[in-house]
Amino acid sequence: MAVSRRRFAQSALAGLAAPAFAAKINSTVNGVTLGVQSYSFRDRPLDQAIAAIKEIGLGSVELWSGHVEPMQPRPTREELRNWRLSTPLSHFQQVRKKLDEAGIDLYAYNYSFRDDFTDAEIERGFEMVKAMGVKYITASSNVSTAVRVAPFAGKHAIKVGMHNHSNIKPNEFARPEDFEEASKAGANIVINLDIGHFVAAGFDPVAFLAKHHAQIITLHIKDRKKNQGANVSFGEGDTPIREVLQLLKKNRWKIPANIEYEYRGEDTLTEVRRCLDYCKNALA
Repeated sequence: MAVSRRRFAQSALAGLAAPAFAAKINSTVNGVTLGVQSYSFRDRPLDQAIAAIKEIGLGSVELWSGHVEPMQPRPTREELRNWRLSTPLSHFQQVRKKLDEAGIDLYAYNYSFRDDFTDAEIERGFEMVKAMGVKYITASSNVSTAVRVAPFAGKHAIKVGMHNHSNIKPNEFARPEDFEEASKAGANIVINLDIGHFVAAGFDPVAFLAKHHAQIITLHIKDRKKNQGANVSFGEGDTPIREVLQLLKKNRWKIPANIEYEYRGEDTLTEVRRCLDYCKNALA
């Protein structure tokens, strides 16, 4: 069939404009999505972190804000606030495009609301996330911030998973009661459970997951010892990683298990790969 020069040119231009997305990386094992918190690759900028995640074969990421916001030189608090409020949303769309082109699913963005956030800065986090096309934010926040975040979460139909650490002190997430208090702010205030920190603080992540799985949007998988013990290589601490993963597998709960590499190891790429292998074996 003859093709006119105009139609040929249009077809060629359409081909050039089409995004060259890679095939999606599948890191689901026996029904459990094994992903990564990109904080694991805090030793390198975004492009290198994406390359590392792709090389290891992880298909789902919870993106740390440090890979999106300016870090070097480190901005002042006011400079960072101004950057968040003034940076075009196209910046965040471009971040999503880079992950798509690598075949990596962007599941959640880590944007940690704190008491010093202005209302405009809180809402801007939701605008960033919508620009990136995701439905979840994870946040290392103050408990008291939940009541300020909840109206924006409802307005934008985005769920915010509050992240726990191990330090038990007022207005910080560590205990089951802290999650319970924050949840009173609204249905969109949910949980990002870090199972290693939970164990270090003296709590049982298996029992908590069994009871609260409907409110948990992501898990952080790491190994720590009890009684505020250190981060250690997977399998060397007191965190029941295997039991947690098997619970996800058995019940078919669609909660991503995101590796967060925090212990002192060798090369980051080597260590995250070891963490992934451990999780794969735990699900075998």
